Amino acid sequence: MLFNCLDYFICYNFCACLKIFIVFFENIVLCDTMIIMKSTIAQISTPIAMGGISVIKMSGKDSLAIARKIFRFKNKQSEIEPRHMYFGSISYHDFTEQCLMVYFKAPFSYTGEDVVEFQCHGGELLTREILNACLENGARLAENGEFTKLAFINGKISLDEAESMIDMINATSNAELKASSRVFKGELYEKISGMQERIKDAIVNLEVAIDYPEHDDETKGTEYLEEVLTYCKNELLKLKATASDGAIIKSGINVAIVGKPNVGKSSILNALIGSNRAIVTSIKGTTRDTIEESITHNGFKINFMDTAGIHESDDEVEKIGIERAKESIERADIVLAIFDASEKLDDEDKKILSILKNKLSLNIINKIDISKNNTGVEGIEISALNKKNIDNLKDLILNTAINHKIDFSGLIITNARHIEAINEALEKIEFVLKECKFQTIDILDMLTKEIWQILGKITGETENEDIISGIFAKFCLGK
Repeated sequence: MLFNCLDYFICYNFCACLKIFIVFFENIVLCDTMIIMKSTIAQISTPIAMGGISVIKMSGKDSLAIARKIFRFKNKQSEIEPRHMYFGSISYHDFTEQCLMVYFKAPFSYTGEDVVEFQCHGGELLTREILNACLENGARLAENGEFTKLAFINGKISLDEAESMIDMINATSNAELKASSRVFKGELYEKISGMQERIKDAIVNLEVAIDYPEHDDETKGTEYLEEVLTYCKNELLKLKATASDGAIIKSGINVAIVGKPNVGKSSILNALIGSNRAIVTSIKGTTRDTIEESITHNGFKINFMDTAGIHESDDEVEKIGIERAKESIERADIVLAIFDASEKLDDEDKKILSILKNKLSLNIINKIDISKNNTGVEGIEISALNKKNIDNLKDLILNTAINHKIDFSGLIITNARHIEAINEALEKIEFVLKECKFQTIDILDMLTKEIWQILGKITGETENEDIISGIFAKFCLGK
């Protein structure tokens, strides 16, 4: 009898502990790189400002239950159908707001969880109060990018697709938007995961040779490995070749405007950007610091840097400005060397030409509205005052900096992290290909797995938690 009671006591407590254990694990999300406690999150998904509408979003298993607590249907509803818009009201503290509600049932939602969205009038205080109603009824405030992070964890998007979404949101040119959209459609993921599948097949062949040497020919395993790695190398080289175009698309073309004082550099900047950004006077040395402004032209971003006039000076402030002008030349993709059409070249002009001897540059002859070209220098002739040939100058800048047509029908790598992973994978592939003739099959197996892991950094399959969290922290609140 005593044994039966003790047995029952142990069994009861074991079951109680097991129940707690199960409840705990029902409320966490496991993935390769992180463990995240499940909860229902809420946040405002539209800019917090006065506007036509605001959207408040919830994601999590309690989303619908919280919505039922705070939302009153105009017509009594017993069942809420997913992807249907419902009209009703939310009453909270001292106000009642008529709004719309839509429910997305897991897994057919952005995050892969149950999602509820409220669409209300776009008042800043009103929007915050509806968010507070969600929080008081069981939701917690979502962090930056947490909705998209859940989409990644739940397999709705890959890491490269999430990063391209950030790039699309932050795009400042049509070229950047086009390039990012191709990655967002999954084209990079498809290429990289395809390479990983081939590498996985090669690893399987190697491990069969390791486990069953009497039934497998090691030579065949290494020959297939070489074939696979050569294919991956060629594909990665194609992607890497787009990186220079990608840098231009992502960051824009950096253009330094240089010349001696009073040749019209600031007037040219103002003409190029279409506004009076720089101060223009007849006094030499008006510009003492670098002024930077950007425009988009034919879908590409151009970053102009108006610099201080380069000349000999004893003025300490001017000296600093001149040094900064020289620094701008160093980081520029292309330099506009400005000359006064009414003056012959002097020693200061010649010094500027010598500084630019090994730099991609264009000679710009300004002030043709008051004089013909007396400089003796060939270049594009413009009038900053009358805006003559300014559009032609913009075209020339683009054509000079991008001396070929960028093909937007294919993938273009614009993300620095992706380029870094591609370079790392290429370096490892080169090493393994050299070692194929000399290393044992088990060493080749280990090295090949490293290549698979490096490629996984792009898709997110093998990237560490800190990197992933850092990427999603770049998103705004509510995304």
